[in-house]
Amino acid sequence: MKITAALARGAKQALAVTALELDEPRDDEVLVRVVASGICRTDIDVRDGYLPTPTPVVLGHEGSGVVVRAGRLVRQFAPGDHVVMSMGSCGVCPSCQVGLPAYCVQHVPLNFMGSRPDGSVCMHERGEHVHSHFFSQSSHASFTVAHQSSLVKVADDVDLRWLGPLACGVMTGAGGVINTLKPEAGTSIVIFGAGTVGLSALMASKIVGCSRRIVVDNKPERLALARELGATDTILAAAGVDVAAEVRSLTDGLGAHNAFESSGVKSVISTALTAIRERGTCVMTGVLPQGSVVEFDAWQLLRGRTVRGSVMGDCLPSQFIPRLVEFYRQGLLPLEKISRLYPLADINQAIEDGISGAVVKAIVVMPHPDATST
Repeated sequence: MKITAALARGAKQALAVTALELDEPRDDEVLVRVVASGICRTDIDVRDGYLPTPTPVVLGHEGSGVVVRAGRLVRQFAPGDHVVMSMGSCGVCPSCQVGLPAYCVQHVPLNFMGSRPDGSVCMHERGEHVHSHFFSQSSHASFTVAHQSSLVKVADDVDLRWLGPLACGVMTGAGGVINTLKPEAGTSIVIFGAGTVGLSALMASKIVGCSRRIVVDNKPERLALARELGATDTILAAAGVDVAAEVRSLTDGLGAHNAFESSGVKSVISTALTAIRERGTCVMTGVLPQGSVVEFDAWQLLRGRTVRGSVMGDCLPSQFIPRLVEFYRQGLLPLEKISRLYPLADINQAIEDGISGAVVKAIVVMPHPDATST
């Protein structure tokens, strides 16, 4: 079938919105009419050649849509189901068996190699192969073929246009708080970075009952949004500002009970550790290039502080994403306040607005003139 998709052709080139051919789903795959798909920093890093996904490729890993057809071996999904598309996983390794598919031993080949495990693709341009199955979905397209492991069924009475980012950015932030940090009600948290991940962490910290919610960023407009979303205090990171000292002054001189770091900046990660109290925990979600070294004062660790990483919210998407949908339904996770919708034709503008900070989360909506958003 013919589809419209945003094609990444090479490093740092603008994406080309073009017509492609899409194959039928295999026995373990699902054909999805994509309603919308978020743009994540990972998509941009692939476009710019920083990650080893081959091109030309259709990106997108925060998709939402409606099932059109399911393969012969697919039992959990049927035509008409509303779904969010997350990451692919093998389902059988030790991490998958305990409900942590982000740590799947096949995570890189299933999500970053731009093909099925056997090397085949499902998208083509004038007879030439186009790499597909990015995060087992490649959702920057009007229709896509996704592996069943990446799909999560969601309620059919919620606007699908806003739900795609639950699959990555929102899940990473909210899950990093709820599943990784697990803060007790009444405790304090400092969140470094007010992008999609950090603001999702903020909203989650309010949901779980953190009484002091401090957000640090270098953009005043992002801090204003953080206050609207529930920050009790904000700190503008600027030259000459001792952020850790500011945090301690807001937390009885001891530091926050927990820190959530989403910037991926080495100096900020070091500050996050310094800003927590003894026996506090700092969770890292910001991505650094492999081989990066972050320096800490060893005394900070010796005094009972903990630093740990968190990938994709340390969650099982099939269970956690429906919880996030329910938070959204209840008004506890107001996704519209951090998101902006763009038509697929404007995907390059959406990317630039995300890079410049003009928008927190850009979401591209697919061209379906004969269908509603749901």
